[in-house]
Amino acid sequence: MRESERIRKIVEYYKRNLAKGYTEDSLRFALVNQGYSRVLVDDSLIIAHKELADKAPKLDEKPIIKHEIFDERDKPVIIRKPMWKKVLGI
Repeated sequence: MRESERIRKIVEYYKRNLAKGYTEDSLRFALVNQGYSRVLVDDSLIIAHKELADKAPKLDEKPIIKHEIFDERDKPVIIRKPMWKKVLGI
């Protein structure tokens, strides 16, 4: 088996098992125990991360962050500026 075929096989292994919820360390350990070189395993992991990042959706909009303060009775607390800050425009 050629080097590129082995890398492709390991990349697919990573992508499939990361989607199942396995950790990178456990997958790396399993592949090294199966006889693959550490360099080949680490290079394949980098390629798998790049491919998964390309599939991830791009966020065009920034999220809107809203803050609310609630009292003990779960009613919203309205914080008002003091009169002198209103007058001075602070």
